[in-house]
Amino acid sequence: MEKTYSVVFHPSPEVIDAIKTMKDFLRSKIKWYNSCNSVAHITICEFTIDESQFGNFNQKLVKICNTFSSSTVYLNDFGSYQNSGAFFINPNEDSKNNLKPIMKKIHETLKSLKLKKSDDPHISIGRRLTPENLKIASQLFTTINMDFLCDKIVLREFDPVVKQFFVIDTIPFGNNPELEFVQGSLF
Repeated sequence: MEKTYSVVFHPSPEVIDAIKTMKDFLRSKIKWYNSCNSVAHITICEFTIDESQFGNFNQKLVKICNTFSSSTVYLNDFGSYQNSGAFFINPNEDSKNNLKPIMKKIHETLKSLKLKKSDDPHISIGRRLTPENLKIASQLFTTINMDFLCDKIVLREFDPVVKQFFVIDTIPFGNNPELEFVQGSLF
């Protein structure tokens, strides 16, 4: 049976709780909206495969995660995508520069799949907000200063009944950067 999975970075429980409070506050002002019940995360990619294939891809992710190094992600800005009605939290540039290569390597590792990729690390507060609700969100939330240690990826499976993803595995970073392959010469 085919299932939909996502690969994400999860912030610390404290940051997840703080963002849930923000989402609940926004919900108290504009009522239900897309992503209001979603656990805070930074999406890397999403894909649909037969569940029998999952173990193979999970092992590939374990291998590549062994080469990733932990880093602190600083969340210091809000942003929006007007065309999609998304309101989100932005990591600072240094944090983005640490996350993007990891995201790219995961995309490459899963390249045989039809991926919905994210190339711009961010934590969504709301999606598909109307222009009015986007304006309300940007007026409610103007400053942010949070951080978390990014030391793992999280694999999630989509529950079509609840219409939410739930965590099925966590893969820690091994902090073992791959040795560069050096072409040697015999003579």
